[in-house]
Amino acid sequence: MKYLLELKGIYKSFPGVKALQDVSLNVIHGEVHAVMGENGAGKSTLMKIIAGMYKPDAGTVHLEGNPVLIRNEKEAMSSGISMIHQELMPIKEMTVADNIFLGREPGWKYFGVVNRKKLYADSEKLFDQIGINLNSKRVMKHLSVAETQLVEIAKAISFRSKIIIMDEPTSAITDREVVKLFELIAMLKERGVSIVYISHKMDEVFKISDRITILRDGQYIATAEAKDLTKGKLIAMMVGRELNNIFPKTDNHKGEICLEVRNLTKNGQFENISLQVRKGEILGIAGLMGAGRTELAETIFGLRKADSGEIRINGKIVSITSPEVAINNGIALVPEDRKAQGLNLVASVKDNMALPNLNQFSFLGFVNKGDEREKIKELILSLKVKTPNMYQKVGTLSGGNQQKVVIGKWLLRNPDILILDEPTRGIDIGAKSEIYSLINSLAAQGKAIIMISSELPEIIGLSDRVIVLSEGHLTGEYMKDEIDQEKIMFSATGHFKEGA
Repeated sequence: MKYLLELKGIYKSFPGVKALQDVSLNVIHGEVHAVMGENGAGKSTLMKIIAGMYKPDAGTVHLEGNPVLIRNEKEAMSSGISMIHQELMPIKEMTVADNIFLGREPGWKYFGVVNRKKLYADSEKLFDQIGINLNSKRVMKHLSVAETQLVEIAKAISFRSKIIIMDEPTSAITDREVVKLFELIAMLKERGVSIVYISHKMDEVFKISDRITILRDGQYIATAEAKDLTKGKLIAMMVGRELNNIFPKTDNHKGEICLEVRNLTKNGQFENISLQVRKGEILGIAGLMGAGRTELAETIFGLRKADSGEIRINGKIVSITSPEVAINNGIALVPEDRKAQGLNLVASVKDNMALPNLNQFSFLGFVNKGDEREKIKELILSLKVKTPNMYQKVGTLSGGNQQKVVIGKWLLRNPDILILDEPTRGIDIGAKSEIYSLINSLAAQGKAIIMISSELPEIIGLSDRVIVLSEGHLTGEYMKDEIDQEKIMFSATGHFKEGA
């Protein structure tokens, strides 16, 4: 078989890390080829080699049967290879059309001036061809994440790419936008374009993939037809062991009401939300993107000021005017975006964990370094944070280990109420299993847990009770024995459960 793209015996090392060891990958014309593996398996490194961002230490790359040396991203694009990164990096002050044709703008031949009329016309023609409804004159900073992603796809197609690498393309878009993305992928397949697809979401991988290549610890494990794999088989190949009980089966004792919210309203975000969570209980909050879930969590934590309503902790009304007040009342928040809101990526694991807790290690303004190191060491071991040492920069860790650091810094404060906003976003199945066990163990210790998640299996598998929000309104509440996907989606799409 003549492959569109074939990599053989790829090796790549960084100081102290063997990122890839004898890895192979082949891609057929017009297929969706998923690359799966835990964080740290080498997926991103392999993709950056294909896209010209890294040079392999050893191995060969063939494109349409011919050996190639791709030295940079420009050469990759010239060869018909484009990559849409998970972290989108548009030039926000420029227009959609400017971003698509940057460096290739049509101009007036003798004057060195961009022909903006043709620039916009070319962009609109491109959008018509691929069925995207966007105004090419809009400034990028006004676009949503999903719209920005569509611009990146249009840009890749404008290069007449034969191969488009998509890295976690659905991590920050709504279900409706995912459907549109999948329609676009199907259209590209029909035109013979190949998609190399990276995602931690198994449902979507099985839905759109033709073949799947699995990496583990920087090594090639297998390539198989998607139809020949099950989730169980795929997980076992990814993590090297079976995860039969991804969601631990527990029945924790539920104590008295720890947190109560009554008719809480933030104008334009959510209205008249009431909820209770008990000690030892995991309360799931479900809903589509834009339903007001994160805004509710941030208001309870004091990041936003409520316009009306009240919050009670252990039966006592409290006025939470800032995160400091929330923290002093035993509330902690693990935010949705750990990199932007939860961590200092250039600081060490130790400093990230210690920073909110310096009062524990300080006396008369001096930090007891020995006590600090001992506590952090114990926490790293108990949370199973995979790091060379506590002085490692947290930005170099995998997503799952970064999330453990965020959770760990709050556990040092021993909060009574822990709010987790998308606790497993962007992390692999093995790390997810560890986070799930951690959440259950915290509930078993009597912590009141509020968990916001867009992944319904997570909501169903972990929650003792679920409330559902839709466009800022509480539309449903379900006890553990009545939680199922259809009921949650019914409420999430704006249908009120009787009595809600």
